Amino acid sequence: MPTARRSRTLAADPSRVWAVVEDPHHLPRWWPGVQRTEGVATDHWTEVYITKKGRPVRSDFRLLESDPQRRRCWTQELAETPFERVLIESVVEIELEPAGEGTRVTITQRQRLRGTARTGAFLLRRATARRLGEALDGLERIA
Repeated sequence: MPTARRSRTLAADPSRVWAVVEDPHHLPRWWPGVQRTEGVATDHWTEVYITKKGRPVRSDFRLLESDPQRRRCWTQELAETPFERVLIESVVEIELEPAGEGTRVTITQRQRLRGTARTGAFLLRRATARRLGEALDGLERIA
């Protein structure tokens, strides 16, 4: 199961970082590729990406856990989507911990691949780690 993890200490108070992480409305500001969010509710939302050909792609997410200012975890809803052909599961976890004057942020993404897609696990892990690094860059910019 490909799992990627990236950590960084941000020069921002945990409450400030949490305010960004807990609100899916902020995802377009820091999560790579998200153009906008739709249907945001307490425990679910839709992220909209734009393909290279300019077509929108929607991905639905459901909140699994939220421990204010410490941990947030969500999963992609895969049933009856094109992603279901490749993925069995995709879970993102963000952990925050105070670190001196800042906040240590760790983002982990765990993905379980389906069938022959498993042969690309190494490439997926590497691409996911790069995306998590970009997400930390985005958090660092706005927090």
